[in-house]
Amino acid sequence: MSRAQAFRWHKMFSEGRTIVEDEQRSGRPSTTRTSDNTARVRELVQSERRLTVTMIADEVNVNWEAVRPILIEELGMRKICAKMVPRNLTEQQRDVWVSVRAELLEQVEADPELMERVTTGDESRFFQYDPETKRQSLEWRSKGSPRSKKACMSK
Repeated sequence: MSRAQAFRWHKMFSEGRTIVEDEQRSGRPSTTRTSDNTARVRELVQSERRLTVTMIADEVNVNWEAVRPILIEELGMRKICAKMVPRNLTEQQRDVWVSVRAELLEQVEADPELMERVTTGDESRFFQYDPETKRQSLEWRSKGSPRSKKACMSK
């Protein structure tokens, strides 16, 4: 805060001002953050969560600088990247992995010397080209909504 502003405030409060909020100003009221625009933005984001602020602004026909506060302040949303996981497994694949591991644990408990006799080999992996980067997976999400998952890419 500048020194001049501090003097102005001191003068106003010494003359009897008791509130710190700004006084009403003359001018044109904001026409962009209306309930209609907020509803349209909510509808767009719910139909497609990967839209950018610029795309939403073009669709609603409002400046992008007005769309951002609607998304963040009024709708309580933020952009979140997909959570990176080693692999995406189906429910059936997960069940198979769990049953195999349970069988191995039972065998090790029955025969403690089993692990000394096991020879391991390397798993073959093939590179799968997935052109979507983590940045491209950004989605508008409300607080508390689950993150989507994206498998890691490695050669």
